[in-house]
Amino acid sequence: MPAKPGLATIHAPVITIREYSDEDWDAICRVHDRSRPDELRGSCDPRAFVPLAEDAEYREDFLRSRKLLACENDRVIGFVGVDGDYVSWLYVDPEHYGRGIGRQLLRRGMELAGRGAFTI
Repeated sequence: MPAKPGLATIHAPVITIREYSDEDWDAICRVHDRSRPDELRGSCDPRAFVPLAEDAEYREDFLRSRKLLACENDRVIGFVGVDGDYVSWLYVDPEHYGRGIGRQLLRRGMELAGRGAFTI
């Protein structure tokens, strides 16, 4: 059905959730590094922030987890990581806050973790 005159057609972007692959590393680092300061705000000195690619221990934790990515078209805009029954990672690019992406990722992460799933 054609749009009524004077009304704009809105095309909502499609968000897909898929498994992580090694080619996603740079995109994951971008999302993490853009959103981590928001996580730390008010809890510690902002100078404590270390980019994901520069923190060997943190990177090892990340690589050990099973990861799902939220993508808008082909662009990674968020991710969740699960290590056993622990939902250990959950980040959404600040540009996409407030759209329910984190909720979708958390739900999927809890499903991956199974019964007894937990997060901090």
